[in-house]
Amino acid sequence: MTAEIIDGRRIAATVREEVRLGAGRLLRETGTVPGLAVVMVGNAPASDVYVRTKEKAARSVGIETRTLRLGADATEARIIEMVEGLNEDDSVHGVLVQLPLPPHVNSLAVSSAVNPLKDVDGLHPDNVGLLLIGSPRFVPCTPAGIQRMLVESEAPTDGKHVVICGRSMIVGRPLAALLMQKRTEANATVTVAHTGTTDLPDLTRQADILVAAIDKPRGIRADMVKPGAVVIDVGIHRLDDPSSEKGYRLVGDVDAEAVRHRAGMISPVPGGVGPMTVAMLLVNTLKAATHAADTSKPTRHTAWAGCAPSRA
Repeated sequence: MTAEIIDGRRIAATVREEVRLGAGRLLRETGTVPGLAVVMVGNAPASDVYVRTKEKAARSVGIETRTLRLGADATEARIIEMVEGLNEDDSVHGVLVQLPLPPHVNSLAVSSAVNPLKDVDGLHPDNVGLLLIGSPRFVPCTPAGIQRMLVESEAPTDGKHVVICGRSMIVGRPLAALLMQKRTEANATVTVAHTGTTDLPDLTRQADILVAAIDKPRGIRADMVKPGAVVIDVGIHRLDDPSSEKGYRLVGDVDAEAVRHRAGMISPVPGGVGPMTVAMLLVNTLKAATHAADTSKPTRHTAWAGCAPSRA
């Protein structure tokens, strides 16, 4: 058996086209051009590449974007001051603070400073709470991208056992909240594994859908995967490889070469979750701009129309 590849690039292209059409319609009907602002602190090469990718993708679908940069020694107060300025800028509909932030900065304090109606990363406590109760305003981009990948790949979640390896606030916990809701594209039994989990392989072998977000190169081995399982690889690591033309190779949290002979479906690295994360950022930015253009919507700190709570 060789696993079917879940082509994140292809699915992301479909999502981007949907956003492009939506942004064009918004411009024709309201004169609004969606605006995205990215705050980047420091000059980490990986973050810089990721930000440039976001900028290119945004412009390709009609979203105006700008990146505001601060040095790695910027104080928490200075970062929050910049965020608050963007909150007051009517041309900016989405505000994203690129993570990770330097160790001296409280990431939660910065995330909490973003206007919840502009929080396209879905990390403000208000938006985290709305997701948890089943009435999401913005879903964090990676979990939203994973869910869309599963839907487009016709990998059912209803009644399935999903095991998520990793409990971060940007992947594990919001993805668990998303997939356990009683909706046709969710309704799964979800287990979240983490560094305190005992006998991880025994748990992962029970997964119909296995999501690897452990930040460990090739940490999920073939013997940890249930035959025929759907495997979603969130990790991305750059490993030295003299045999490669570039001198390095990108790998994920899954030992893909071995696991693809055991799994039913697998997302590749690169070309899987990464493009979907960027695409869902564009979805959230368009959603924020659409809300801002419609003054009949509810005001700050409320869920939006059309996001009915899920039933138990």
